[in-house]
Amino acid sequence: MNGKPAFEHGGNLHKAVRLNCLAFDEVLDFSANINPLGLPASIKKTLQAEVDHVIHYPDAEAKALKETISHYYGVKEEYITVGNGAVEILYVLCHMVKPKHVLIPVPAFSEYERSARSAGAVVHYFYMKAQNDFVLPVDQLLPQIAAADILFLGNPNNPTGTLLLREDIEYLLKAAAADNTMVVIDESFLDFLPDDRPFTCRQLVSRYANLIVLHSLTKFYAIPGLRLGFSLAQANLTQLFHSGKDPWNVNLLAQAAGVTALHDKEYQTASKSYMSEAKTAFFSQLQSIPNVRPYQPAVNFILADIRKTGMTAKQFCTRLTKYQILIRDCSNYPGLSSGYIRFAVKQSAQNAILLQALREIIEGGKHD
Repeated sequence: MNGKPAFEHGGNLHKAVRLNCLAFDEVLDFSANINPLGLPASIKKTLQAEVDHVIHYPDAEAKALKETISHYYGVKEEYITVGNGAVEILYVLCHMVKPKHVLIPVPAFSEYERSARSAGAVVHYFYMKAQNDFVLPVDQLLPQIAAADILFLGNPNNPTGTLLLREDIEYLLKAAAADNTMVVIDESFLDFLPDDRPFTCRQLVSRYANLIVLHSLTKFYAIPGLRLGFSLAQANLTQLFHSGKDPWNVNLLAQAAGVTALHDKEYQTASKSYMSEAKTAFFSQLQSIPNVRPYQPAVNFILADIRKTGMTAKQFCTRLTKYQILIRDCSNYPGLSSGYIRFAVKQSAQNAILLQALREIIEGGKHD
């Protein structure tokens, strides 16, 4: 650890701009895992058209948004809870269920732990190993499920980028059901895959009362400033979530943006196509940087081991600020050390700027 707050995230562009007296467009933010194609024109048009309607309350039932999610993802409307980002639903879940013990394979998204602790739960880690490329050994995790009230899994997992097949998750689900353990599968980055069918658990919700699927629309549609996500669970859990949340938790503009986003086939196709090639190219280019070991990405972010450079993640971040570049210092992830950083995959010209900066830093061109 390097003294970073335990729950600090990437994407703190506002702080960087404030501290360095810069404009937003003067900083290259590789610390936030957002679609590099940016805000869809369709959403921008919708926001402009809807802005005069903010004098009204948003639809507390989010009817149009739920209908669109139901149609797009092939899920029952009665299973859907919409949220001010998927993270809001994590907190609603924990505060309503009040788990005593939760199990988290780590390294993992810190809000699983933070939401559980905020509800008074004891958090237990299962450490995934670097030497195994952080792949989750399902059979080794299985014996620990019985003692947990909730198991959190990211698929793909953030920050490692590892993917689990649906059949492996269903194996865990069956065991968890027998032990009365809830399983939360976070599929917030699955939209970036060309085909998510071998991985998604959406279609398992009707069969498993202990399954909650989380999904964010913030990442893929580049709307982190709006916040939008949803969960899928059987009706009794969905009703519980609804009873525990603010009735107007998703604002009018975010609801309208979500409907537009899920109808924008052109943006979806372009994004999946771009990311399929860009992540592979960026990964290959990172492999050419001396003493940087990137892990194979599944979607739009890449974890890298920099321990052989002799620098810490904090030193890397500090040096990259001279280039007005932000990356994610992964020191505060349980299961990682100060020798790990994470990059978002951005547009090729932006990736090239980062790669050049990395070479200069590592090869001594601009060391402190």
